[in-house]
Amino acid sequence: MQALESLMYQLAQLFLAPVLLIILALFLFAFYNLGSFAMEAWQRRRGLVSPLHRHWQHRGGSCEDLELWILRRLEALRLATRTGPMLGLVGTMIPMGPALMSLTEGNAAGVSENLVIAFAAVIVALIAASISFWVLTVRRRWLLGDLRALEEQGHV
Repeated sequence: MQALESLMYQLAQLFLAPVLLIILALFLFAFYNLGSFAMEAWQRRRGLVSPLHRHWQHRGGSCEDLELWILRRLEALRLATRTGPMLGLVGTMIPMGPALMSLTEGNAAGVSENLVIAFAAVIVALIAASISFWVLTVRRRWLLGDLRALEEQGHV
C-alpha cells in the first residue's frame, strides 16, 4: 500500500506546475476579456454597431444561427467561470501535502512556502472566475437584447 500512496503523491505533484500555469492563463484571459468588455461598453454607449449586428450584417442567418453564434462567443468565458474555482481548489490542495509533511518534520519554512502557493492559487483563480462571470453575465444580456431587437425589427 505504501507504493500506491507514494505513486499518488508523486502524480499529484506532477500536476502542480500545469495547474498553476492554467490558473495564470485564466487570470490573463479574464483581464483581456475585461478590457474588451470595457471597449464594447464604450462602443455601445456611443451608439456604435454591436458585435451581433456586425455578424448578422456580414453573414445573415436565422435566429437559431445567431443564438448559436452567441453561445460560441460566450463559451470560453463560461468555461473560465466554471473551471477557475475547480483549478483553484486543485492548486490549493496539491501544496497542502508537502506543507503537512513539513509540519511533521518541524520545517516552518517549508510549511509557509507551500501555504503561500496554496492560498495564492485559490485567490488568483477565484478573481479570474469572478471577473469572467461578471463579463459573461452582462455580455449575455447585451447579446440577447441585440437578438431581441433584430427579431422585433423583423430581420431574423
